[in-house]
Amino acid sequence: MQLYAMESTCPHLGADMGHADIEDTDVGLVAVCPWHRYDFDLKTGHSETGLRACTFEIQIRNSGDEGNDQVIWVEAPGDGEWEVVELRPVSEDFADPPNLSRLSLNDAGPTQPQEELDQPPPTTLLEWAVLILNTSQPQLKVDRTRQAVTAFRTGKLKSVGRNKPLARPPPDMPPRDQLNVVQPGKVAKRGKAGSVKSRIAILHALANIEQWAIDLAWDMIARFGKEKIDGDPLPHQFFLDWTKVAEDESKHFSLLRNRLEELGSYYGSHTVHAGLWESAQQTSHSLSSRLCIIHLVHEARGLDVNPATIAKFRNAGDLDSVKVLEIIHHDEITHVTAGHRWFSFLCEKNGVDPVATFREEVRNHFSGALKGPFNEEDRRKAGMTPDFYEDLRGELGQPTQMNDQTY
Repeated sequence: MQLYAMESTCPHLGADMGHADIEDTDVGLVAVCPWHRYDFDLKTGHSETGLRACTFEIQIRNSGDEGNDQVIWVEAPGDGEWEVVELRPVSEDFADPPNLSRLSLNDAGPTQPQEELDQPPPTTLLEWAVLILNTSQPQLKVDRTRQAVTAFRTGKLKSVGRNKPLARPPPDMPPRDQLNVVQPGKVAKRGKAGSVKSRIAILHALANIEQWAIDLAWDMIARFGKEKIDGDPLPHQFFLDWTKVAEDESKHFSLLRNRLEELGSYYGSHTVHAGLWESAQQTSHSLSSRLCIIHLVHEARGLDVNPATIAKFRNAGDLDSVKVLEIIHHDEITHVTAGHRWFSFLCEKNGVDPVATFREEVRNHFSGALKGPFNEEDRRKAGMTPDFYEDLRGELGQPTQMNDQTY
């Protein structure tokens, strides 16, 4: 058995090396970047181009327990403090490449315009983002997300589209197909997961959140992708991060929808609300505000409440749903990490303090207190230390409801 550890980002232009080809050459195994075919020795990280990727030593040691089990040890990534942020479980339902044959008129839904379906595929990432935001049918939204992300990640979609005018702007409100959308206060009570009916209601509410989360990731790209920070365009890694978030949210929606069907229900069986998108509209003017309110307030709140939701389903004996919810929770930590990373990037570029700036953004663009109890451990994994969020209240309008279904 041969095991290697290498950084996941190509040092050339930031391609995802998780999708590199592995080739056996005269000098050993190399990882070949999917974008420009740069090769990197898996042992040393050296490339014939002169670049070098970071590699880490791997050791296989006995666990010390009875049974002679072995444990894989990976070299720590340099000096300083660090911790494992993610050990990601893989959903087999979403492990394979997208089935592009599903991108057909049969999946379009009754509200998808015929003229849109007849158009050729977009040629830039921003065009894909706008197309997906305007896709009302949820399965088609998922399929298009997977097609766009796969093409961008593997280099088949080469242009972000920063310098190309968009034929149409992102929608003010992404359309929804065959859903009964009501005001947040009009959604029926969901219960505490003690019955199948209650668990269906909770899973349906979470699926609704995940569908909005797909749109929020693409709106991040479509609305802010052409921005310049201190005169410079956003780095390529920005787009890699948010396409990954979009793909994750598509996976989450698919897992939840499948689980609803296994329980004898379906997505669309309950009323839904668009409260999360209201926060997106309130922050559409500012990348900093969007990162703070959507990802470091709403999505971080999900880290607080997810463990309690998982415990309710476990106590009810619904272990299949627990598996789905645990996958979602692990992924959401990385999404808050992405929000924190790019907010910190903006603060560094603008020469401002991240904590003070975050607290000011919340006061100006959020209503009501940030309520505990906080999941300090998982928030800290994502970069959110308590000085960001403790004793903080937003002063915008009427208080926003932050309950157990928040993002």
